[in-house]
Amino acid sequence: MVDQNIRAFLGIDFTEEVKDEIHELQQNLKGYALKGRWKGRDNFHLTLKFLAQISFAQKAQIDESLQSLCRKEKPFNLELKGLGVFGGKESCRVLWLGLAGDMQDLRSLHKKVDQVLTPLGFPPERRPFSPHITLGQDIVFAGGFEEIQAKVGGFEFTPTHVERIHLFKSEQVQFKRIYTKLADYSLG
Repeated sequence: MVDQNIRAFLGIDFTEEVKDEIHELQQNLKGYALKGRWKGRDNFHLTLKFLAQISFAQKAQIDESLQSLCRKEKPFNLELKGLGVFGGKESCRVLWLGLAGDMQDLRSLHKKVDQVLTPLGFPPERRPFSPHITLGQDIVFAGGFEEIQAKVGGFEFTPTHVERIHLFKSEQVQFKRIYTKLADYSLG
C-alpha cells in the first residue's frame, strides 16, 4: 500500500453561530470591495500551525503527541475583534479578523504545540505567531482601509470557548479550497 501524503494544518474551529457572524461581516466588507478572493464561510478557522505535507505515519505520531499535550492544557476563551491587513492598506494581501480574550493561553498553547512537533520534523515558523481569521486575499477596497474599518467597526461576535484543537486536511477541489477535520484533541 502506498503511503499517500496529505496537506494539513492544526487549528481552532468556530461554532456555526460564530461562522455566521463572521460571514455577515465579510458580506458587509464585500460591498466596499472592488475585487478580491474571499474565504468560504465553512473555512473560517484560526491556524495554530501549518504542517504542509504529512504522511499517515506522521499523522499517528502527531495524534499521540497532541493528545498527550492537550490533556494537560485547560480550555480558554477568545473574542473576535478588530480588522487588520497583511501586505499594505491599498491592496490587502490578507484581510483578517483579530482576536482578544485569553491570548496568553492561546500563545502558550501555540508554543507548546511547536515544542512537541519539532522533534517530529515540524520546526517552528520563522515569523512570529500572529493569530487571526482570514476573511479574504488580494482585496482592493473602493475607499482606504481606515475608512472601511470605520464603517464596519461596530460588529460584535459571540465569545468562543476553546475546548479542543483540530487537525485539518486541506485540499483543492474544483478550484475551491476544502478543509476537512481529521482529528480532534480535547483540552483538559
